Amino acid sequence: MRVVLDTNVLVSGLLRPDGVPGQLVDYLYSRAFAALYDGRILGEYREVLARPRLDIPQDAAAALCAFIEAHGVAVQPRPLPVALPDPDDLPFVEVAVAGGADAIVTGNAAHFPRELLPVRVRSPRAFLDVLEGE
Repeated sequence: MRVVLDTNVLVSGLLRPDGVPGQLVDYLYSRAFAALYDGRILGEYREVLARPRLDIPQDAAAALCAFIEAHGVAVQPRPLPVALPDPDDLPFVEVAVAGGADAIVTGNAAHFPRELLPVRVRSPRAFLDVLEGE
């Protein structure tokens, strides 16, 4: 499976390793799915995960970003004429479409209106259920 992980999934996964997003990070490390990314997404991951107020261990954040860069799938997307509630989310949609993603996994589904997108949007729980065959 090929997915685009919204930044909030990684933040939650590193902050609460025993929660659903943490389980998704574990599945990512076990290569149960491939994370699609481009330079914009990887840059956002690095910037957000480094925010001092989040208090994320920087060794864990750096290791996760390095893993995604080494084992994920780099995509060269094209601009899409989609108007999202938050324009900063557009790179995630562009990468998902260009990379043939099975889903965008996000804790903020409202930022990715299904009626506007040609890609499935799943919550972390829904994606975990898919991975676990439920």
